[in-house]
Amino acid sequence: MKPEYWDEATAYLRKRDKTLAKLIRKFPDANIVSRGDAFQTLARAIVGQQISVKAAQSIWGRFADCVGKVTPKNVVAKEAPALRACGFSNSKVSYVKDLAQRFHDGEVKPRRWPRMADEEIIEELVAVKGIGRWTAEMFLMFSLMRPDVLPVDDLGLRRAMERAYNKGKDLTKDEMREIGAPWAPYRSCATWYLWRSLDEVEFG
Repeated sequence: MKPEYWDEATAYLRKRDKTLAKLIRKFPDANIVSRGDAFQTLARAIVGQQISVKAAQSIWGRFADCVGKVTPKNVVAKEAPALRACGFSNSKVSYVKDLAQRFHDGEVKPRRWPRMADEEIIEELVAVKGIGRWTAEMFLMFSLMRPDVLPVDDLGLRRAMERAYNKGKDLTKDEMREIGAPWAPYRSCATWYLWRSLDEVEFG
């Protein structure tokens, strides 16, 4: 299911930016797809930090077998040695336990998020051990389907913007924000198509 805003966003971006208009024509079926459950999505992001996708999948499988259904309550109930046995580092045990505890105690409240601004949600999430701004922004885009996220810390987006708008030369984060300003309020959509442009360069 594509986001409700997607068709309006692509029409808007085609009018505002010639480069994006070309990408939207090249990738007519591309759109963001929701990643679902908030707690599981954030836990997966922590598990996957600094390891390969294959390794992360393997650890997640053992983790799910260990705790049963991956819920805050079940993770809180597991002792640290059981999580380390799944392949977690000591730091990731700490991160996942902290995430679970905050969900369980109500410090992180997904029900409030529809009424909260993006930056307010980011502030709430980065208070969790092991979650930085990039992870929080990916969560906004892929779980909450927020339409106006420009993740300037993302290396893929930076590479794509440098190729498309700066002849391959380095861009600062402020320069990325300046280039992306006309895309508001649909910068998530613009980001998605710029990521697709890397697919074309690398695999097309």
